[in-house]
Amino acid sequence: MTSVSQHRILHIHGRVQGVFYRQSTRTEAQRLGLTGYARNNSDGTVTIEAEGPTEALDRLEAWCYKGPVAARVDKVEVEPGEVQGYQTFEVRH
Repeated sequence: MTSVSQHRILHIHGRVQGVFYRQSTRTEAQRLGLTGYARNNSDGTVTIEAEGPTEALDRLEAWCYKGPVAARVDKVEVEPGEVQGYQTFEVRH
């Protein structure tokens, strides 16, 4: 039984730029079979849009609270979104 594809938007606050957060997110998302993207924002946050099964999204969300070893995550904001049909997970600039 496969889970219905869902879309989540995550806003990551803290020391999350310049610490390979986006690249590490892509690796984790690909490992979990998710699609979408991660991008830096001008305010120092990272936005992640991810799509896939609920369980995989839950795992990515839990990972986002820690991130890569050099990151310091202060807050993660999560909201649902409309499924976009992404084919891969990419790092955007």
